[in-house]
Amino acid sequence: MDLNDLAPRNGEWLRGDGSDADIVISSRVRLARNLADFPFCSRADEAQRRDIENKLRTSIGDVHGDQSLIFFDVGRLDDLDRQFLVERQLISRELASGQGSRSVAIAPREDVSLMVNEEDHLRLQVLHSGYSVRQCWETVNKLDDLVEERVTFAFSEEFGYLTACPTNVGTGMRASVMLHLPALSMTKQIDRVFRALQKIQLAVRGLYGEGSQASGDFYQISNNITLGKTEDAIISNIEVVVPTIVNYERTARRSLIKENKQTLHDRVSRAYGILQAAQTISSEETMALLSSVRMGVNLNLIDDVRIDLINDLFIHTQPAHLQKLEGRPLEGEDRNIARASYLRKRLSEIHRTKPPTDSQAN
Repeated sequence: MDLNDLAPRNGEWLRGDGSDADIVISSRVRLARNLADFPFCSRADEAQRRDIENKLRTSIGDVHGDQSLIFFDVGRLDDLDRQFLVERQLISRELASGQGSRSVAIAPREDVSLMVNEEDHLRLQVLHSGYSVRQCWETVNKLDDLVEERVTFAFSEEFGYLTACPTNVGTGMRASVMLHLPALSMTKQIDRVFRALQKIQLAVRGLYGEGSQASGDFYQISNNITLGKTEDAIISNIEVVVPTIVNYERTARRSLIKENKQTLHDRVSRAYGILQAAQTISSEETMALLSSVRMGVNLNLIDDVRIDLINDLFIHTQPAHLQKLEGRPLEGEDRNIARASYLRKRLSEIHRTKPPTDSQAN
């Protein structure tokens, strides 16, 4: 696998199918693990980090069955390639910006990635499109068992799995869903929803996880505490909350349609028009406009655009992806110009490939 080969296609999380995929963009379960015979990464010297990396590379290479994992030495990748992997949700921002020996193993379908020497020695991640958090857990649990047959993890009978950050001690699990909530944002209900989530110890983060800002009305919701909770209890809590939020978003969308369909249609159409005609456009504005268009497609306000195309544009107009697709480095305004050109080209393809009407055919 060459990173350049990934650029034209979508990552697993934006495939656009699965349960409730109009609102639940993706589901993910991540496990934090550490080898028993080594200090945590923050206390390990470079020689120890290399030993950890070599031991794990040997142990995890074939744990994903017929999908052979492909390793990338993150420390040797350039800044653009590291940012590219962050945008595809295959590595964390912490692994990208870290120091010393570190790597990632990725499955060809991009549904599995294993990060080595991030905050913990090993982070196992399973990522699926749509609402499938329990299926993600079942897959990552099997991977975890296979790895644990080959290495000894740091584990306490009293506390559970030992991790570098105390908030991960116990199961070491972070279960999350990424939601697209434009209607709740438009109706000013989003803050009330988030306050309710915080009361039940669920965290709300932006597109790229902890410390990132919401972009394009994308929000990640995940468990905040692992200690004292079983994996099933964490998953069950997510399964109770997410359908409720999905229903809130659907209710808000129906309310917008019922109360002022013309205004909503105008907003969506203007967003689509700008994307089709802009000569320069920032990543932030692109995300906001695509968010409106995506909602419009799901509400049948736009009838000639597929959701998978909009999902394509969400990822392909991100800075690193755009530069990969252009085949050259781009800075500042040049990147905004290239992004606008890419959007015009992709959206114009819709009309070139659209079947002619009967009158046109005649």
